[in-house]
Amino acid sequence: MKLNVDALRYLSKDDFRVLTAVEMGMRNHEIVPAELVDRIASLKHGGTYKVLKNLLKHKLLHHDSSKYDGFRLTYLGYDFLAIKALVNRGVFLSVGRQIGVGKESDIFEVATEDGTVLAMKLHRLGRVSFRAVKSKRDYLRHRSSFNWLYLSRLAAVKEFAFMKALEEHGFPVPNAVDCNRHCVIMSLVQGYPLVQVKQLQNPEMVFERIIGLVIRLAEHGLIHCDFNEFNIMIDDDEKVTMIDFPQMVSVDHRNAQMYFDRDVECVFKFFRKRFNMSFHEIPDDIDDSEVDMDESGRPCFSSIAKGSGFLDKDLAASGFTRKDQEDIEKFVEGGIEKDADSGDEENEDGGLASELNESDISGVDSLHLVEQPTLNCDVDGRGEENEQKAEAGQTNGPETQDASDEEEDNETMISKDAELTKRLRNQNRRVIASVRGGRKNLASRNTYKDKGGRSSHNSKIQKQLSSW
Repeated sequence: MKLNVDALRYLSKDDFRVLTAVEMGMRNHEIVPAELVDRIASLKHGGTYKVLKNLLKHKLLHHDSSKYDGFRLTYLGYDFLAIKALVNRGVFLSVGRQIGVGKESDIFEVATEDGTVLAMKLHRLGRVSFRAVKSKRDYLRHRSSFNWLYLSRLAAVKEFAFMKALEEHGFPVPNAVDCNRHCVIMSLVQGYPLVQVKQLQNPEMVFERIIGLVIRLAEHGLIHCDFNEFNIMIDDDEKVTMIDFPQMVSVDHRNAQMYFDRDVECVFKFFRKRFNMSFHEIPDDIDDSEVDMDESGRPCFSSIAKGSGFLDKDLAASGFTRKDQEDIEKFVEGGIEKDADSGDEENEDGGLASELNESDISGVDSLHLVEQPTLNCDVDGRGEENEQKAEAGQTNGPETQDASDEEEDNETMISKDAELTKRLRNQNRRVIASVRGGRKNLASRNTYKDKGGRSSHNSKIQKQLSSW
């Protein structure tokens, strides 16, 4: 939807109050009922319905009466809420022209009070061209239900966090200014997308810088996952700037090597086609990083050493969360302690039995476990010999005696278990009877009422006949 902020100056406080009420209702409703909007907005004299009519006229809300009468926010209404909040904070004062459009966002120019021009990125997930976000990104994690506005908000928060952290670690990224809902405010990059550049003075140097950025990101624990000519800005001095970070993942992601190789391949493919570069003589020390190269000159993901940044842990990047890291550290520490103590123990299970305290097994004696019948598996390869001995009557005396003792023990345990279950059933019956107080189940309170059925009709006819 095209952003037209002309109506923004004519909206009143009540209009934004109703918009906020619909936004709050959408936390639990896909379509917010009109009564709930009226109850949350709490406008005097029933003014909510008049405001809803005005918001529908400006296409800030969508009315749906297929199942019940309700409303939901449109992207334009969500834009107005975010812009209003940022204007109230004093982040910017006016909105200018659109300078970029992508598969999941729109970018506009905004100006501050002193005339500084910034970039405003509005995330718009859910477009027809890019609706596989739920399967390709892990914004939802364990959630099963979602709406596109909420996904756009998660993408904006994630991009703002990555941009802020990368800027603090010296990466060439835009300056992150502020974030609200699905809107991110950043500094305006003075340059052009690399895809629009037809000629470079030093393409080899630019290529080394770009590949060096991919390697530096991996050394800090991150992979861009969409590192191509559309997300690389370059100015007149051939200075490179990275943009677009919502899809970044950790180097510990299960598909990290595939994403890393794909980013590198995109850079190699673009420079080979656009600038006719050959990559036979590529220096091994790209951007002062010691990384092994394969036969084609591409950096090897397995040879990249993780530096001291650990941004994937700090930002809880996809594939690497703080909880997982704590569990891994506990497991590693516990494994080291077990390895150190395993030499002093003589158990064959590796000392696992010694970890159980007496308090952990104190209540086991009160349980009666029924042993499951074991399968006659020929594990040791002597099954045929045992069968032949059994047929010939050559079995050993102690073995047959042990087997008979085990069968007797099993029978006694089964009988005890049957008695225990019988006692529990009787006890449950007594408890239920005591709770009910010996009374029978009461019928429904409405059974005595006459519902006007056939029985009532027949009784009326009988009364009329008896009166005649």
